[in-house]
Amino acid sequence: MTRRMLWISLPDQRARRELYWMSRMPDTEVTALAKQEPVGDLTWVPSDYRRPIKRFIEAGAFAWVKGLDRQSPDAYDWVTTLELCSLVTGQASRWRRDGRRRPLQAVITWENLPDQPLYRIPPYKQALESCRDADLLLCMVDAARDHLLANGFDDERIQVVKPGVDTRLFLPAAAPPREPRVVFTSPLSPNKGIDRVLEAMRIVRRAVPEATLVVAGQGPLRPLVEQAAADPRRGVFLSGQLDAHDVADLLSSGTVFCTAPRPTWKWTEQLGLAYLEAQACGLPVVTTRCGTNDEAVLAPNLLVDDDAEALADGLITFLTDAQLRDRVGAANRSRMLADHDLATQCLRMSEAFAATEARLGR
Repeated sequence: MTRRMLWISLPDQRARRELYWMSRMPDTEVTALAKQEPVGDLTWVPSDYRRPIKRFIEAGAFAWVKGLDRQSPDAYDWVTTLELCSLVTGQASRWRRDGRRRPLQAVITWENLPDQPLYRIPPYKQALESCRDADLLLCMVDAARDHLLANGFDDERIQVVKPGVDTRLFLPAAAPPREPRVVFTSPLSPNKGIDRVLEAMRIVRRAVPEATLVVAGQGPLRPLVEQAAADPRRGVFLSGQLDAHDVADLLSSGTVFCTAPRPTWKWTEQLGLAYLEAQACGLPVVTTRCGTNDEAVLAPNLLVDDDAEALADGLITFLTDAQLRDRVGAANRSRMLADHDLATQCLRMSEAFAATEARLGR
C-alpha cells in the first residue's frame, strides 16, 4: 500500500534535505506545500507564508503557511514537518484534527539543545507542546533523541535514522589529488566560521606556501572572502553558490575539508551534511569541536578547539602527509558507504514510518 504524505515546508527550507529524503522513501507519495519548487519525485503545491518577522531562519522562522486549510486531512495518511518548535508544526497539529480519519503526524528533528531558548517563547512553546501528540519523532542524530527524552517525550514514539549522502554523486577522484587544496563548502556566516578558516590559512601558508583555499557558499561574510580572494598572496578562491554536482566536483578536487563552526544563542552544530559529502569524496576533515558534530566527524579526522592555530596545525598535518591523508580519506569513504548511503538511509526512514503504522494498527 502506498503511503500518502503531506509535507509542510518551512519558508527558508534548504533543498535536497528532509523533504527530498521523504520523496525517496519507498511506497510513499509526497505532496509538499512550499514556496520554491522542491527537488524530488513529488507533487508541489506552491504556497506562500504569513511572516510578520523575518529575523529567524528555518526552524526559528516566525511564519505560518497559507493554504493549508485547502488540503483535506482525509486525503493523507501522514502530515510531516521539520522541528518541534517550528510554527508550521503547530499548524499541522491543529489541521490534522479536522479530518474524519485523522492522519498520523511525524516531526523530523535535529535539535540537540536540551534547553532550547526558543521553547520558552510563545508561540514556539505552543508548537513544542503540540508535538507531544505526534505519532513519530524522527531524529537525525542521537543527540536529538537525548534532547527529546530530557524534555519528557515518550521514548516509544522516538526513532533515530541518520541522514544519507548520495555516494554515487559524491565520489573520490580517480587519482588522489596532490595539490594542497583546502575546501570549504558551507554558508558564509559567522556560525560556520569562514573567518576562522581564513585566519588559519594565513598560518598554514607559512609552512605550506603553495596551499590554497577554495570557498563555496553565500552569506553575510562573503565580502570577507572576496577581500581575501582579491589578494593573490592569500591563495583564496571564491566559487560562490554551487549546485550539488558542482559541490561534488569541487570536493573531489580537494585534499582536506575544513569548517570552523561555533554556537549561537539558539543553535549549535548538530551533524553537518557538508562533513558527510566531504568524507564520501574521500577527504579528511579538520573542524572545530562544536555541539554534536562528533557524530559525523570521527577520529582520525580532527576535531580541534575554536582557535586559528589549532585549525592550522590540523590542516598542516594532512597537507604535508599524503599517506595519512589517503588512509583517512579511504576510511571516510568506507564509513559513508556503510552508515550514510542515501538510498539505504531513505529505506530506513521508510521503515521507521512503517513501524509506527504497525504499532498504531494503520
